[in-house]
Amino acid sequence: MNSKPVVITSSNYMKVSVWDTYVKRTDGLLMHFDILVPTDVIDEQTVFNFGMDYLRDKSFQTDKLSTKECRLWHVEHATKNVVEEIESKGYSIMEFENCQ
Repeated sequence: MNSKPVVITSSNYMKVSVWDTYVKRTDGLLMHFDILVPTDVIDEQTVFNFGMDYLRDKSFQTDKLSTKECRLWHVEHATKNVVEEIESKGYSIMEFENCQ
């Protein structure tokens, strides 16, 4: 078997904290998304600010983001795309429900 070894560098390997987030939209729908940040980002307000930055770009209004809506859920390994997004703007968002 001639497989090449996988070289892991800091630019393509990162552990991220996943903040499970639910925010009510003013139209009554409940948004569900995750905010992914490097594990060394531990300040809740910083994570909330990332979430508010994400919500500002939406075409609809939402309720406030707080610890009731956004909680640290787990830590996982980031994909290459997530690493690139975090390196670009400090966080990444994974959208699940009612985010469009």
